[in-house]
Amino acid sequence: MALKLSRTWFNLLPELRFEPAARRIRARLESGLVLDTTDALLVWEPGRVTPIFAVPTADLAADVVPSSAPAADLRPAPVMDPRFPFSVHTTGGTAFDLVAAAETLPAAAFMPNDPDLGGRVLLDFSAFHQWLEEDQEIKGHPRDPFHRVDARESSRASRVEFRGQTLAETAHPLFVYETMVPVRTYYPRDDVDWRLLEPTATQSVCPYKGTARYWSVAGTPEGEDLAWSYESILPDSAQLQDRVCFYDERTDVFVDGQKREIAALFKF
Repeated sequence: MALKLSRTWFNLLPELRFEPAARRIRARLESGLVLDTTDALLVWEPGRVTPIFAVPTADLAADVVPSSAPAADLRPAPVMDPRFPFSVHTTGGTAFDLVAAAETLPAAAFMPNDPDLGGRVLLDFSAFHQWLEEDQEIKGHPRDPFHRVDARESSRASRVEFRGQTLAETAHPLFVYETMVPVRTYYPRDDVDWRLLEPTATQSVCPYKGTARYWSVAGTPEGEDLAWSYESILPDSAQLQDRVCFYDERTDVFVDGQKREIAALFKF
């Protein structure tokens, strides 16, 4: 019987999963380097869709001390995206503080009970000043080796509307196909009606694309942070330069005159 891979992946979501990182991983605090390892694992706690680095304690230039920090007051969910903080753990284990020089990182390490992880500790990505894979900086969260972002130029006409107003229309869209994410349409800047948008202070970081800034449709809460563009772009996503995207879930997107039905995340 044939297996649909996305369904198989989703069925594994409640499990504790890992994969060797197979690269040099380093992390810095303001005071200097505190991790240098070639023996890291990528670990997905049950429910998490993005991985966490797990490293041998011997490769940490920091003391690992049992933590007295209070447990997270946010309850886990069946599906947890990067907005769920590191402190929300879904497998049994022990939380630790990291003490390096004059810095203490409360509950920034967690050792799962599972013996297959070799006594490694998971590290809170956001607690560190900088992360490097080999000599390349990574931001947001560790990159998933099973996650793809494919950008494809197209000649299919596309437009995006919000409450009947056309925000952008182009004959040269860029369609971005990302694992477990609805298809996104990126429009050339010149094909966006900037009279309808106003910049906001919001920024976001994607480990696959870069750092984005946002725009809202003025005068309506539903239009808040509706559009974004990557201002600092990672080499793998260079095609996104000078392109603007809109949340398909909150707009009406038409491709060759046909309204696109947006597939929900994790819909099979």
